[in-house]
Amino acid sequence: MPTMHLNGARFVYDEAGRSDAEPFVAIHGGRGIGDRFGEYDAWLPLADEYRVMAYDQRGCGESSLTPPYSFEQFADDLEAIRLEHFGARRIILQGGSFGGMIALTYAVKYPQGASRLILRGTAASHHNEDDAFETFKARIHKAPSASVAMLRKVFSDTVIDDTELRLIWLALQPLYFERFDPDAALERVRKMRFHAETHNALFKERSYDLRDRLAEIAVPTLVIVGAEDWICPPNHSRLIAEAIPAAELFEVEGANHAIHFEANEAVIARTRDFLSRTGPAGAAAATGSGS
Repeated sequence: MPTMHLNGARFVYDEAGRSDAEPFVAIHGGRGIGDRFGEYDAWLPLADEYRVMAYDQRGCGESSLTPPYSFEQFADDLEAIRLEHFGARRIILQGGSFGGMIALTYAVKYPQGASRLILRGTAASHHNEDDAFETFKARIHKAPSASVAMLRKVFSDTVIDDTELRLIWLALQPLYFERFDPDAALERVRKMRFHAETHNALFKERSYDLRDRLAEIAVPTLVIVGAEDWICPPNHSRLIAEAIPAAELFEVEGANHAIHFEANEAVIARTRDFLSRTGPAGAAAATGSGS
């Protein structure tokens, strides 16, 4: 199990692809719930062309429970990984859900770090939570074991312990997929590591709002969202795609928040096309300045 020791914390990661290939870093979501495995598995097909890496953020998965837990700290950790692990090379940065929020935080704070952004089912401010409540109320029949009180806990710093967080997460799982497999959900949640301490600290921070800074992001950006995404509804992805000057939107009908699994082939194909068009060779061809 490869590890890195940076910024006082220990980070666990997985990596595939040639060491000299362009780095592709995938950041998981979940705020104390998520881990590297989902993003890594989804984006692993790109390892034939890119150096694909996914890591557990501090306080998540198998990485160390090392405070502080904040958006700024997570962005600082990513920059340390870029400098130390990739020798300061620019990275293709992919972030899903909360990972997309960290990717946006990073892109604003460290504009020199990423060559392209790929954002999956995310938002530029914490106001996605208001929309998620409305969607939840309209779809509560899909998750009969969940309640509004549970969702309030998910969007707060009041989760009692790791066990409560695991149980709430299992109850909410049907909302994340348009084609829900309860047995797969049980196995997934059984294996996951849950850290209520990290979750509570990150939801206590209510200042995340980058809407007024999106125009500063100059790198090509692909915004991916499922048309049925319940927790980061598509209007938030559309806002990001409209505000970032070099952004394009890929919205997939019949897919939910887990679009990178539900529509993996389409997502990978669109991502390959995007990267080929916006990489050094593609950019040169587009401007007529090829060698």
